[in-house]
Amino acid sequence: MINDLFDRILDNKGPLGKWASVAEGYFMFPKLEGPISNRMKFQGKEVITWSVNDYLGLANHPEVREVDANAAALYGSAHPMGARMMSGHTDLHEQLEEELADFVNKEAAYVLNFGYQGILSTIDTLVSKSDIIVYDVDAHACIIDGVRLHPGKRFTFMHNDIESLEKNLVRASKIAEKTGGGILVISEGVFGMRGEQGRLKEIAALKSKYNFRFLVDDAHGFGTLGATGAGAGEEQGIQDDIDVYFATFAKSMASTGAFIAGDKQIIDFMKYNMRSQMFAKSLQSVLVEGALKRLNMLRSHPELKAKLWKNVNALQSGLKERGFDIGTTQSCVTPVYLKGSIPEAMVLVKDLRENHNIFCSIVVYPVIPKGIILLRLIPTSTHTQEDITLTLDAFSTIRERLEGNVYKRMSSGIEAAS
Repeated sequence: MINDLFDRILDNKGPLGKWASVAEGYFMFPKLEGPISNRMKFQGKEVITWSVNDYLGLANHPEVREVDANAAALYGSAHPMGARMMSGHTDLHEQLEEELADFVNKEAAYVLNFGYQGILSTIDTLVSKSDIIVYDVDAHACIIDGVRLHPGKRFTFMHNDIESLEKNLVRASKIAEKTGGGILVISEGVFGMRGEQGRLKEIAALKSKYNFRFLVDDAHGFGTLGATGAGAGEEQGIQDDIDVYFATFAKSMASTGAFIAGDKQIIDFMKYNMRSQMFAKSLQSVLVEGALKRLNMLRSHPELKAKLWKNVNALQSGLKERGFDIGTTQSCVTPVYLKGSIPEAMVLVKDLRENHNIFCSIVVYPVIPKGIILLRLIPTSTHTQEDITLTLDAFSTIRERLEGNVYKRMSSGIEAAS
C-alpha cells in the first residue's frame, strides 16, 4: 500500500507546530512594527525590544539609511540581473569582497546571498564523500543542515569539549587514512543560544597534531568581538589558524547577505563550485552598496561597539547580581535560564509583554531540554540604562510569579488547547 504523502504531515505537526493554534501571531510569528530600535510596537503598544540582532544600531542609523535610500534610487531592487558567474558580477561586489578580506585579515573573500544558505553550501562545497566532518554538537541548524548533505562520515563532539573533539579526530583520522580523504572541523565563533564563544584557540592548537582544516561560523562574533570587531578569531588571537571564515550581514551589519574568507586559492575554488551561488541571482547592488557603508561604519565608529559592550556589561552584571542564571555567556547574547513548562512559558511571556512592556525571544523544547525556559536577550548599542533597569525589575517580578506557581495555575487550559 502506498500512503498519501500528506498523511504524516496532517497527523503530526511537529514539536513546535502542535502549538500553532494557541501560539501563532503572539509567541510564534509575532509582528514587531515601526523602525528597528530599542523600542518598537507590538500589538499597538510600545515595548522594550530585546529580540533583534541589530548589535551596533546600524539598521536605523541615519547615515546608513541615507546610503540605502540613494542606492535604491540609483539601482532599484533588481540590479544586477543574473548569477554572478553569468551576468550579475559588478565592481561593487569586487570592492566589498576586497574590503571584507582586509577587515578579517584574509587573502580573499566571496560575498554570498544569505547566511543560512551560505554556510550550508560552504560545507557542501568544501567536502567530498571521502572526507570526514567533525563538528560541535550545539552547532546552529544551518550547520547541521549543511552536514546532512555530506555523503561521507561525520561525527559530533561534545559542546566546547576539547577532549571529545580529540577522540573524534582520532576516529576521523583512521577513516581518512582508508578513504584518502581529509578532515573538516566546524565550530561557531559564538553559539547563538548560550552566548558562549567556541574554544577556537584550543581547537586550532590541535592542528599541529592532527591534519584537519578549520571552518568557523562567526555570525554573532563579526562586528562585536575583537579589538577591531573582526570577530572571535581576533578576540582569541588565532585568526590566521581559521582556514575558512564565515560571517553573515544579518547581525552586526543589520542587512542581508554573508561572506566567506580565506586563502585566495580556496576562495577561487568556492566561487567556481558553490552551487547555491552559481545558479542563483547575484546579491542586489542596493544591498552590496549598503554593506560597504555598514562595513565602513564598523571600521570608523568604534564608539558603537563600545556603547554595545557598556550595555551588555550593565545588563549581564545586573542579572547576575539579582541571582539569575545566565549560563557561561562570553558574548553579547544574554540567555536567562528558568525552570518551567511550555504552557508556563507562554503565560510568563505574555505577562512580560502585556504588563511590563518587555519583548524578548522565548526558547523552549525541542531547541533546549524539557523543563527549561530560556529567555534570550540581545543588547544593542541603542538600548538605554532606563531600558536595562526596567527589564531587570520586570525579570525579578516574573521570576517570583513563576516560582510561586502563579503561571502554572494560569496555564492549566493551554496544554489541552494544543
